[in-house]
Amino acid sequence: MTDADADADRGGRLGLIVPSSNATAEPEFRAFCPESVTVHGARIALESVTVDELDAMSDDAARAAELLGHADVDAVAYACTTGSLIHGPGFDAELEDRLAEAAGVPAVATARSVVRALEALEADRIAVATPYTADLDERERDFLEATGVEVAAIDGRGIAANTAIGELTPEDASGQVLERVGSVDDLDAVFVSCTNYCSLAAIEGLEAELGVPVITSNGATLWDICGAAGFVVDGPGTLFESEQR
Repeated sequence: MTDADADADRGGRLGLIVPSSNATAEPEFRAFCPESVTVHGARIALESVTVDELDAMSDDAARAAELLGHADVDAVAYACTTGSLIHGPGFDAELEDRLAEAAGVPAVATARSVVRALEALEADRIAVATPYTADLDERERDFLEATGVEVAAIDGRGIAANTAIGELTPEDASGQVLERVGSVDDLDAVFVSCTNYCSLAAIEGLEAELGVPVITSNGATLWDICGAAGFVVDGPGTLFESEQR
């Protein structure tokens, strides 16, 4: 068997860097990846979604990417929304470059993936639902608006413990969007933030109800990393009908 034959037999591999307390990203990725693509996780320490813990977590990301590179993955994702925007615009792109160098393959970071998704959807005015505390909501608003997106509304649940965020359901996400931000006029899209907020399964129902595209942190990251790796993925909602990079 040649090296090329061996590569074909193994299918595709995605490397996923997740906070240690995240129990949602890997199952959501696996649920929507093609059967030929496997997901391989690396965990970095985070218990509470706070500025200090998010900041410390990003320091370990390059080592995690390097170790995923040992598994011969095709691309790497840093699957944490606030962790990839914590230092404002530009940090997300710098983080992608650092991870790509460490892993030796293309890398994406969730905050940048969300921006790419909104650009693909030509979404200029959005509403955002998060599980976060108010200070992180404001950082997220500042980050998104610095990219040129108008955040018409943002609503957070005020949760810091990441295990508690991971207990939220797609029904929780739907209810939060419909009751708190979905009624805002003239929206181009709705964004459900946080890779530990189980919400991919809510997308199609929300889009049918609202009549606008809905993206989630894991959905945007999956769409983006598969584009970077050259894989075709049939995920939920309008975003996955858009051209991947």
